[in-house]
Amino acid sequence: MTTIELESRYTSGVYPKRDVAIVRGEGARVWDEEGRAYIDCVGGHGVAIVGHCNPAVVAAIQRQAETLITCPEVFYSDVRAKLLERLLSIAPAGLERAYLCNSGTESVEAALKLARLCTGRSEIVAMKRGFHGRTMGALSATWEPKYREPFMPLVPGFTHVTYGDLDALSAAVNDETAAVLLEVVQGEGGVNVGSGDYLRGVQALCAERGALLIVDEVQTGFGRTGKLFACQHHDLRPDLLCLAKGMAGGVPMGAVLIGSRVGELASGVHGSTFGGNPLACAAALAAIDYMLAHDLPGEAAEKGARFMQRLAGIETRLIREVRGLGLMVGIDLRKRVTPYLRALMDEGVLALPAGSTVLRLLPPLVISDDELDTVYRAVEKVLTA
Repeated sequence: MTTIELESRYTSGVYPKRDVAIVRGEGARVWDEEGRAYIDCVGGHGVAIVGHCNPAVVAAIQRQAETLITCPEVFYSDVRAKLLERLLSIAPAGLERAYLCNSGTESVEAALKLARLCTGRSEIVAMKRGFHGRTMGALSATWEPKYREPFMPLVPGFTHVTYGDLDALSAAVNDETAAVLLEVVQGEGGVNVGSGDYLRGVQALCAERGALLIVDEVQTGFGRTGKLFACQHHDLRPDLLCLAKGMAGGVPMGAVLIGSRVGELASGVHGSTFGGNPLACAAALAAIDYMLAHDLPGEAAEKGARFMQRLAGIETRLIREVRGLGLMVGIDLRKRVTPYLRALMDEGVLALPAGSTVLRLLPPLVISDDELDTVYRAVEKVLTA
C-alpha cells in the first residue's frame, strides 16, 4: 500500500490533498517518495522560514531532546527564560512580556481573551478578508463565510469592516470595543498589503477610543516581509502581537507579545499544557539566532523586490496584479488559480492559493537566487501557456 493510499484510508478528510507524498526536505527543496525534487513555495504555509531541516535547528532539537522535552510553565525553565529574553530583545518597541503557546490560532485566542480581560469590554473589530485561525474565537474574527458559516453561531461581539477604510473603522469602534484586530499584509485573504497611512490611522484611533491594537503577524513575522516584523515597516506599536509559523523553524510554536497598556495579568487567567515547552523553545532560539546571523529579513527584502519586479513583467493578460512584501508574494489572476497550482507542481514548484484567484508564494527565506529564477521561469511558463 502506498503512502497516499494508507493516509487516505485513515485521515479525517478535512484537508484538500494533492497527489504527492513528501518524505524529505532540505533548504528550499522537498522530495517526494519517488525521489522527485520540488522547490517549496508552500513552506508549510509559511512555516519553513529558515529552510527545511535547518542544521542549526536540528542540532538544537537533538540536544534538547536528550536533556528535557517537557516542562510546564508552573515551573521555571532555563531554555524558556533564554527564549523570552531573546524574543523581547528583537520585538517592536513597547512590547515587554510574552505568552507562549503552540500555534497561530492559539496566539489569536489568547490575544482576544487578554483584550477583553484588561479593557472590561467585549467587542472586537476585525477586517474583511482577514484570516486568524480555525478555533472558535479566532474563527469569529475571520471574515471568509465559507470558514464561518458551517459553525454558526460563533462567539458574539465581532464586527468586520473593509480593510483600508479608516472611516468605516471609525464608525465601528465605540466604547464597547476591546480591540481592533488586523494583519499588516492579509495572507489568506489575497496578499493585500496595508498602507502606512491607514495602519498608523488605526493605531491612533485605537489610542483615542481606548481600544487595544492587536496585530496578527502569524504569517508575516520573523522576516517574511523584509523586516523582522511587518509592523516595523510603519513604526506601529501594537498592544498585542500574535506570532507563530516560522518562529521555531518548523516545530509548532506560537506567542503573544504584550505591551504595557494590557496591564498586569493575574495568575491562572490563561494557560497551555504544551506552551513554552523546552523542545520548542530550543528550536525557536536556534531559528531566531539563524535569522539574525544570516540577515534573513534583508534577504527577503532584496530577493522579494527583484522577484516581484520580474513577475510583474510577464507578458500575459492572465495576470491582474502582482503584490506583496518581501518574500510574501501574490499573483492575482483573471481566472481561478487551482489549475495553475497543479501545472506548477508538474513543473516542480509547490505553491498556494490565497482565495480563488490569487497564486501565493511563501518560499523559505534561504531560497537561492538560482532557485527563485527556476520558480520565475515555471510561473512564466504556466501563465503564458
